Amino acid sequence: MIPSWLNFAFSYVPVLPKPGETLHGHGFKKGFGGKGANQCVMAARLGAKVSMITKVGKDIFGEETKSNFKVHGIDTTYVLEDPSKPTGVAPITVDDAGQNSIIIVNGANDNLTPADIDHADAVVSRTKVYFDEVEVLVAQYEIRPETTLAAIQAANRHGVFSIFNLAPAKAEIHPDLFLLPDIFCVNETEAEMVSGIPVKNIDDAAVAAQTLQEKQNVKCVIITLGPQVTAVDTAGAGDAFIGALGFFLSTCPEMSLQEAVKKSGAIATITVQLQGTQSSYPTASVLETLETD
Repeated sequence: MIPSWLNFAFSYVPVLPKPGETLHGHGFKKGFGGKGANQCVMAARLGAKVSMITKVGKDIFGEETKSNFKVHGIDTTYVLEDPSKPTGVAPITVDDAGQNSIIIVNGANDNLTPADIDHADAVVSRTKVYFDEVEVLVAQYEIRPETTLAAIQAANRHGVFSIFNLAPAKAEIHPDLFLLPDIFCVNETEAEMVSGIPVKNIDDAAVAAQTLQEKQNVKCVIITLGPQVTAVDTAGAGDAFIGALGFFLSTCPEMSLQEAVKKSGAIATITVQLQGTQSSYPTASVLETLETD
């Protein structure tokens, strides 16, 4: 995986503050995150073998980051240190309805460059030799667009299946980021941004997906919608979906994409009923009883 990494600070409040408003919260905790890092941890917790390419600062947050990866059995060979920038952080405010507001300070994530993808290329080559599974590369848009593109191009060179999660969406997107990935995944807000179709329900999502395939030549579009259960905390649910999808596609080659998507959605549903991001992610113990209806 080619992820961003952020240290999270969660504040829990009755309602999200308005501009200029000061509120008393009723809870606080620290955690680890970043879209790509969450996806890595989700896949690893379910049992996938995960290698990651990312960049952290040479600080205490960077040390804690690498320790967290190792706790989850993630290969940190290519977790690079950058002394010129701090490790990324993201303060998150969560209200009693489970909705959240997030501020991202990318820090060292912004210094992960296409040149660093030489390391990613080595990881991709090594997985082809040593892992007797269908390999999957997962990339997001929290790092430099040119770095994301270089990673997907490396996957294509080696015949590795790729998932591109356009999150967070940006106004300008290189055409190859539509064309090259095997799966192009967005939520409803991101889908509207890139397709021009407002997405409020499943029918809208189908129209937006068809538009992306017709106008941008996207191979396969997945559009995620909001939770269908009462949510406690939605932060990281989309990342859980992507990480679970990567797990199922890499470890269950006989599974259809439709089934993998259903199971990944069920995993994401579990996470929104608990507080936190990675701390809400289930382990492989849930797989035998996972409900997809």
